[in-house]
Amino acid sequence: MFPQLNDVQSSGRVQTTAQNRVLRNTYFMLAATMVPTVLGAWVGMSMGFSLFEGSPLISMMLFLGIAFAFFYGIERTKHSIVGVYLLLGFTFFMGLMLSRILSAALGMGNGGQIIAVAAGGTGVIFFGMASLATVVKKDLSSMSKFLFLGVILLIVASVANIWLQMPALMLTISLLAVVIFSVFLLVDLQRIINGGETNYISATLSVYLSVYNIFTNLVVLLMSLFGGGSRD
Repeated sequence: MFPQLNDVQSSGRVQTTAQNRVLRNTYFMLAATMVPTVLGAWVGMSMGFSLFEGSPLISMMLFLGIAFAFFYGIERTKHSIVGVYLLLGFTFFMGLMLSRILSAALGMGNGGQIIAVAAGGTGVIFFGMASLATVVKKDLSSMSKFLFLGVILLIVASVANIWLQMPALMLTISLLAVVIFSVFLLVDLQRIINGGETNYISATLSVYLSVYNIFTNLVVLLMSLFGGGSRD
């Protein structure tokens, strides 16, 4: 009886140690991804980067194609150092894509404050969801399907708004995106904490996408609601 109990306790300690290691590595890798993201945004703003400025629809299709190619590559190589390099390359690309929004914000009189508030708000949401993930006992993984459906609807609405050009729809999309990706962040962090995700590269990619989308949509919301006049 006692040896069996000791085996169970030992197994539990090993599992807890593995979970903590994945979580620790995920947080470390998430912090590392901020470097190429900022670098990509700086390069993009410096060179006036635009994926396909002549057509927003083609630009979105190209973006999705490149992003999903990265997803495929990262998933296939997530157990090797190549996966780390691909993840960092993806975050540099996302920084490039972020540059247009940041340039638009910085073109406003209060653009610096908008970006700072959006960054602070993203940090508050992240730490709030991380704290909540440690105390919520109910398994939230079943919400992933509904959240993914919500993301698909956001993409469809964004494509439709390319032609509709409705400011109210844009605000609604951004607001819903902040909510959806905040919940996504909670679900992903809980999965990592509970041991449902055993690979830190996959975990980092999931968390990064939520943080990135929360930040960008907060910037859009703040620009729309509180953006000042042009610096010029």
